Amino acid sequence: MRFGEPVWLEWLWALGPMAGLAVLSMVRRARGMRAFVSVFLIDRMAPGRSVVRTIVRGALGMGGLTAIVIGLARPIGNPSEREVTPMGRDVCFVIDVSRSMLAADLAPNRLERAKLWVRDALRIVKGDRVGLVAFAGWPSVACPLTHDYAFFALMLNDLSTESAPRGGTNLGDAVRAAIGEVFDEEQTGGFRDIILITDGEDLEESFPVQAAEAAGQAGVRLIIVGIGSERGTRIELRDQRGRRSVVKDAQGAPVITRLDAPTLREMARMTPGGRFFQVGTGDIRLDEVYESLMAEVSQRTFENAEATVYEEYFQIFLAIAFGLLGLEMVMGERRWR
Repeated sequence: MRFGEPVWLEWLWALGPMAGLAVLSMVRRARGMRAFVSVFLIDRMAPGRSVVRTIVRGALGMGGLTAIVIGLARPIGNPSEREVTPMGRDVCFVIDVSRSMLAADLAPNRLERAKLWVRDALRIVKGDRVGLVAFAGWPSVACPLTHDYAFFALMLNDLSTESAPRGGTNLGDAVRAAIGEVFDEEQTGGFRDIILITDGEDLEESFPVQAAEAAGQAGVRLIIVGIGSERGTRIELRDQRGRRSVVKDAQGAPVITRLDAPTLREMARMTPGGRFFQVGTGDIRLDEVYESLMAEVSQRTFENAEATVYEEYFQIFLAIAFGLLGLEMVMGERRWR
């Protein structure tokens, strides 16, 4: 079994502390009663009360919450092939995976927020072929153009700072990789888009504006989402315990990441219909942006293709969750008669 939205599984770690707090509450309540009431009077004050039944209720509640989290993660399985004749565009998502994307000024961090935006856009994709490029100091094709959106989502979920072979920020080569390695070089005309999500300036002197100009000459539209501050921000990372640390260079000075908005804006301007969205530390509804941008351009009909379709199992886990929580609500703490 696989998960279409595995990011929700991260919430499972919270269930352990919740269970611990529930047990601690029960122990403290029992100690409190013994401190003020004689053991022989407890049964008279709370006749029929069952500790075992209280534990069962707690287990039902935790089981229901666990099933809800698993359902939200969209368990999928039983893949099957289906022939489709789609109509749309070729869209390559190019995502910055440099270490600065781990900065927590966007919760939980910039990279996870970028992946969330792309997942939102993927939900409304109809007919477009989508591809994925991860880049830092060097680009890497994570997913070729495909109509298999489930496979694309799995590759997107796997993106991390380890997805690019070298650190840094190389905007120019990322655009060139999308054109030369993802798109069909023999195709002429439009019907192709690059959606670039980055938080930094070009650190490799890779001539990003010239790369964008080449993309424009090939009929590729460049849509850029810029994250971060133009004034510069220290890269603060958080470990699993929530402790913060500042990324430093070889000389021990804090590394500063800056959004080069003028360059990104110029890159978008070099392509037909290109757009630049300066998000900063805010938010963007990439699904709405995607829908509006695709509605204003022409599309083409693709050849018949095989798409992998997965069965969804989330409804099973949600039904289990509602059953367990419903049983927990109607069950009292008294013994069965």
